[in-house]
Amino acid sequence: MIHEMTDETIMADASRLHPEAATRHAVLDVQGLGKHVPLPEGALTILDDIGFRIEHGDTVAIVGASGSGKSTLLSLLAGLDVPSAGTVTLDGERLSDMDEDGRARVRGDKVGFVFQSFQLLPSLTALENVMLPLELRGDTDVEGPARQILEKVGLGQRLGHYPRQLSGGEQQRVALARAFVTRPSLLFADEPTGNLDTHTGQAIVELLFALNADAGTTLVLVTHDDHLAARCQRLIRLDAGRLQGAAA
Repeated sequence: MIHEMTDETIMADASRLHPEAATRHAVLDVQGLGKHVPLPEGALTILDDIGFRIEHGDTVAIVGASGSGKSTLLSLLAGLDVPSAGTVTLDGERLSDMDEDGRARVRGDKVGFVFQSFQLLPSLTALENVMLPLELRGDTDVEGPARQILEKVGLGQRLGHYPRQLSGGEQQRVALARAFVTRPSLLFADEPTGNLDTHTGQAIVELLFALNADAGTTLVLVTHDDHLAARCQRLIRLDAGRLQGAAA
């Protein structure tokens, strides 16, 4: 007897053969994403018809030439900007259905950020910078986790130092600690080694991937660095605002 294979039976068989498949889900689901800016001479298309899925635990590099739309895409994925078309669903929540307060709540609960320019608050010490996202989230214990992760990134002796008293590599370590302290589902990194020399940048890359593996976070990064991109499991390549080939 031949049995019809429905989607449900296929999924059930896959789950029995590969139990981990049942627990993996799309942390990011992007459908028909576009960004257009109106100009007097006509609309400027920054991104056009972008679609892909990123599964829990993936490490993904967004690559492409300057002006290809990488940073705009990252802003849309994080809900820092709103698309002209299409949808972004982050860990089951559709950002396009939310106002800024709603998107900010999702970011606070589920997202960490690492920036090329570090984005540390100059009036706060290293410890205070790392405590800040926990305080904003309303956690009761903020100093303990902040101290712990600063120790993990090798800055246990720099807790009371201000950003101006730290080297570029040390500032990016603080930024990594701040990004991971909330144990986010998803970490966005925008050119995380762009302001660092080669040796320091390589040390930051190693630390980034070690922290990411330890936390089981999904990592999405924008980079011009081929060596950094090669460390990721998948590439999303943009050219003039469009995906090039499949999002491998």
